[in-house]
Amino acid sequence: PREKKEGTMKLATLFDRAVAEGTRRDPRGPAAVRAELAALKKSYDDMSKRSRRAFDRERLENPYADTRILNGDPAAEVRAVMVGVDIDVGEILLADRLKAQGRRLDLVLGHHPIGRAYAGFYNVMGMQAEIVSGLGVPIAIAEALIEERMREVEHRVMPVNHTRAVDAARLLGVPLACMHTPADNCATTHLQRLFDRRKPARAGDIMDLLVEIPEYRNASANNAPPKIIAGKEGRRAGRIFVDMTGGTEGPVKVLGKIADAGVGTLVCMHLSEKHLEEAKKQNLNVIVAGHMASDNLGLNILLDAVCGNERIEIIPCSGFERVARGRGGERGA
Repeated sequence: PREKKEGTMKLATLFDRAVAEGTRRDPRGPAAVRAELAALKKSYDDMSKRSRRAFDRERLENPYADTRILNGDPAAEVRAVMVGVDIDVGEILLADRLKAQGRRLDLVLGHHPIGRAYAGFYNVMGMQAEIVSGLGVPIAIAEALIEERMREVEHRVMPVNHTRAVDAARLLGVPLACMHTPADNCATTHLQRLFDRRKPARAGDIMDLLVEIPEYRNASANNAPPKIIAGKEGRRAGRIFVDMTGGTEGPVKVLGKIADAGVGTLVCMHLSEKHLEEAKKQNLNVIVAGHMASDNLGLNILLDAVCGNERIEIIPCSGFERVARGRGGERGA
């Protein structure tokens, strides 16, 4: 019998591993994720026929609405993956060009959601209520604030032409997927565990820890270093909250609630001016670790877990730089 080729796996296997790793590293804990899926299944069973027709049934098994296989055969073998933070029509054309030049390329994998994963990505925001509840914010208050913000984001997404890149991939026969919250979970949990273990005393100590991490060190060399945008290096850190998952920025009002719950320092990917103004009112230290660097960190840890011992070729593009740590991503930070 022929030996199985090294460095191959089914697209469906790669995808399922990513969702499983995202669940394992979900800040809420895997049990809470399973409970959410069970509650959604019950809600689906009670829906009208019209509501069921419009419902994305993959959500009944995959807790991350912003993570989907968007084009291609799930049973296809994958040996080479082009990975980018943002994938649009240009990256799809780039993949087609590389294939035309003879480069093996079995999948284009984006981080930020596109296609139907973008149209419904606001659904993952509900996880933010449980996350801040874990800090000590009453769950009823957290849910009310998050639901209001979810409606705002849903309305913002509704008019967007979200299928452009998927249409290009379909026309050119390019397999396409995106993995958003699983990667963000990896970055969030990795950093939270690091800070909990090392216990940086002051904001400047957090900055020192961040630049020990290759992704943030690389970003610093490209003029995009972590920055303290509220507070000072000498300010005591207090309780540190890493806020890097849950789809997008949460409600402004939740900042006051987490401050009341005892958080002293917020470490995030990015922060709007409205959020920054409120954080300053609450006397929170705010460290923006960096959007692209944090997305790189999450993707790299996720790829370590997903690829396992298989030698899958990673072709970086669109703001992504591969940093391999070994399975699970525990080394190198």
